[in-house]
Amino acid sequence: MDPLSDIITLLRPSAAIAKPTSGRGQWGVRYRSYNAPGFTVVLTGEAWVTLGDRKPLRIAEGDFLLLPTTPAFSLCSEPAVACILAEPLAKAVRHGEQGGEPDFSALGGSFSIENVNASLLLALLPDAIHIPASAGRGTRFGRVIELLSEECVADYPGKELIIQRLLETLLIEALRWDIIGNREASAGLLNGLRDPAMARALRAIHEDVRARWTVADLAGIAGMSRSGFAARFNEVVGFAPIEYLARWRIAIAKKALLSGAKSLDRIADEIGYESANAFSTAFSKRLGCSPGRFARMHAGASPGTPAVSGGSLA
Repeated sequence: MDPLSDIITLLRPSAAIAKPTSGRGQWGVRYRSYNAPGFTVVLTGEAWVTLGDRKPLRIAEGDFLLLPTTPAFSLCSEPAVACILAEPLAKAVRHGEQGGEPDFSALGGSFSIENVNASLLLALLPDAIHIPASAGRGTRFGRVIELLSEECVADYPGKELIIQRLLETLLIEALRWDIIGNREASAGLLNGLRDPAMARALRAIHEDVRARWTVADLAGIAGMSRSGFAARFNEVVGFAPIEYLARWRIAIAKKALLSGAKSLDRIADEIGYESANAFSTAFSKRLGCSPGRFARMHAGASPGTPAVSGGSLA
């Protein structure tokens, strides 16, 4: 698989919470951070989102906002409105005036992801992806937004299931859009896949993680000098090439350990270590525990059971 597919496969995202959110008049709420992807799709009207100490971001009808690791944020009708602390709920929420037609409505929520590799893999993604309606209009992404909007206002059999599947598709399309359409992305895997030379090196790593890759090998694939490639990779992806390789190997190893279907010798061989002892040493150095202890500590966290996120965006 390609690097993006690899990341999504290990994270195994699914829509854990998807709820309607609306508001009328002046209103503002703020939420604490939670370490899971949050999203909102604006159905009608507009609102303002403020992430940490950043400038307020306007989101309007047809916009999509994805926060791979959701920081503390506020959502309000206008930037200057005072916000009250709110707790995420898994049911419909109405902000501001409770009577009358809302002047803002959205579908907000969060995705559940595989907990064991979440922190490692989410660090490879941008901290926010905002796709305005104007950017998505007429594209595959825009068509998914239209289908989702139609499904939210309809009352067809199987509605909840369709919304879940459309949201999962929307997540992947948003990550893909960040590679293809976003020219101002921060360092990370998606930024690396946007750079043709770095993309060749990343694909080589993911296609053969077992290989004894060196910086010189990867530089040759990228068509660059060793020093130039190392500096560029670190700038674009956010990690040195061999550090990225090591992190990816450990991510694969974690999944294999939780399945319990492979011996340490086999895992070590499949991810490029010369022996089970070499793998155990590298694993312990990074995680502070042996592979066996890690497997015992997470015995109840089967790779087939994603962790449920603790909140929702909007």
